Amino acid sequence: MGKLAKALTAAAGNAAGESLYVEDVFSTYLYTGNSANQTIINGIDLAGEGGLVWTKRRDNSQSYGLFDTERGVLKYIRSDTTDAETTASNTLKAFNSDGFQLGGVSFPVSNSNGEKGVSWTFRKAEKFFDVVTYTGNGNSGYRQISHNLGSTPAAVIQKNITDVKNWYVYHKDTAQPSDTDYATHGAYLRLNTTAAKAFSNSAFPKVGTSSGGVTAVYDSSVFTIGEDLNASGKTYVLYLFASDAGGFGDDGSENIIKCGSFTTNASGNAVVSNLGFEPSWLMIKRSSGAGNWEIRDDMRGFGPGASVDLKANVSDAESSPEVNKVFATATGFDANVSSSSDYIYIAIRRPMKTPEAGTEVFAPVAYSGNSTAGRSITSGFPLDVVLTKGRNAAIEPILYSRLQGSAKKLLPYSTAAEANSSTNVITSFDQDGMTVGTDTDINNSAYTYIDYFFKRATGFMDAVAYTGTGSGHTIAHNLGVAPSMVIIKRRDQSGYSWITWHSGYSVYSNPPTNAYMRLNSDAAVVNDSTLFNSTLPTESVFSVGTSSETNQNNGEYIAYLFGELDGISKFGTYTGTGANIDIDCGFTAGARFILIKRLTPGSGDWFVFDTARGIVAGDDPYFYLNSSAAENTGDYIDPLASGFTITSGGFWINIDTYKYMYWAIA
Repeated sequence: MGKLAKALTAAAGNAAGESLYVEDVFSTYLYTGNSANQTIINGIDLAGEGGLVWTKRRDNSQSYGLFDTERGVLKYIRSDTTDAETTASNTLKAFNSDGFQLGGVSFPVSNSNGEKGVSWTFRKAEKFFDVVTYTGNGNSGYRQISHNLGSTPAAVIQKNITDVKNWYVYHKDTAQPSDTDYATHGAYLRLNTTAAKAFSNSAFPKVGTSSGGVTAVYDSSVFTIGEDLNASGKTYVLYLFASDAGGFGDDGSENIIKCGSFTTNASGNAVVSNLGFEPSWLMIKRSSGAGNWEIRDDMRGFGPGASVDLKANVSDAESSPEVNKVFATATGFDANVSSSSDYIYIAIRRPMKTPEAGTEVFAPVAYSGNSTAGRSITSGFPLDVVLTKGRNAAIEPILYSRLQGSAKKLLPYSTAAEANSSTNVITSFDQDGMTVGTDTDINNSAYTYIDYFFKRATGFMDAVAYTGTGSGHTIAHNLGVAPSMVIIKRRDQSGYSWITWHSGYSVYSNPPTNAYMRLNSDAAVVNDSTLFNSTLPTESVFSVGTSSETNQNNGEYIAYLFGELDGISKFGTYTGTGANIDIDCGFTAGARFILIKRLTPGSGDWFVFDTARGIVAGDDPYFYLNSSAAENTGDYIDPLASGFTITSGGFWINIDTYKYMYWAIA
């Protein structure tokens, strides 16, 4: 759907009611305990809409805490035990219109000083999630429980909160062995154990069967339980999850949650590519045998190089980052788990809302090193990619991403393979930035630095890790628009360049689909039909050919895709004149980041400017992305409200008749 069509559809949808997005109903939030009341602002309206907050300490063993608005503040249950509900002061103290408030204790909210915690927040919303409580009536047979999910529940987590009892989990794909119908049930799992699925009509009855005058029905308004979940006078809670129900996005048709299943091969591998989205949160459980309830999310690490799990049934700390274990892809996830086994899963989509301002997705931060370990560098949003560079010395530009993990680095000026970074560089990616050590690359008191923080977002940026096949094919992405720039780097071997395609090449290259430059080189634009398979990228896929630089069989690659977004990012070209040139990007407060490269003729460096170091009417600091050299200064760029000005003094980016490309961010 084009921009105009989306805008018109959104306007029509808003006339009837505001469109909802993943960001409105789900959040993974990382926090550090402070032993005081701590307000978590995650943008989720719990006070008005209701929902569930699920907390866990990450850095040490400690039970989970599940708090929901139906039972009220201070009351928690634990997914890793059979314990009844507990009420304790100073735990989760308030459900707010934009998040919640934690008290200053450790158990079970992980808010003692220095503790590392994570919260997963699920807001009640039709076609996503609901919370229901009920009191058992002791009747033999079945009982229908009303809900407001607005679609047939695909997964339900249930707990008797009065007594010490097991958790029960219903999932649509744990049916009787002979059943194939979506709506046939009779099976259950236990959230607090590793046990395989079991069968009993006394828990979740098989659809269509009757007992005690009640027929087992599972639909958009009722959910059926058996007598084992209906003891007289006992109180129960149900957490209900939808699947493939639509209801979200600009036009209200997008799915943000999917409950499904997969089967691994003899090597324990499975590729799940039918979600229709990239997941930001995933819980899997082996159903055909014993296995933990593994939870992964994109804030703690969900990429091929840094997959981190917590287990809902045990109190253990989170795992160390695992390589190629269970990791998200553009259309689902890949798993390497138990061999020849059946698994069920619940997956929630990555954020999908188009940003409205550049500050939501990009931040340049300049600072002086102080050699203090544990220093926080703030971006103002959860970062996905950071490019860091030492300014006053020959400190190489280094790129890190959540997909690879903070312990892995790539060097934009070099053909080197992905390498392990010092543990004293970036020690963690945080909720609104990163924590750094004292290494010369990032925080030595003798040096100054510039960091560029990027957030993946619809229309602005996406990142995709993929494995080459050797044959031309397409690779899915979630940018939502046709990219204006694509950068691909092979990660597993050295000697491979940063292959860069820019939409502006079409002006100076024929055919434009074969044009490229190397980010690590000053060389001019050239052509190669084997890189992108002579095919332009689209709003959903980009193409790779047979070149080992983009698609060697079993080669490991990462692609960064950038879109042109009105008022936020702009890609274009210009011809040098030797006189001042105003570049109108459609911005209102000028460009905060500018990348410029000569296209033709001859060679030219990749110049980088930003407002954190200074874009002023005079000399401006700049560095070359294709070099490790210290920054220089010169009067090359002047500020302009609608974009930026190339000055008459900026010789190397303004030679008369020479052709240049640029990328600017507001």
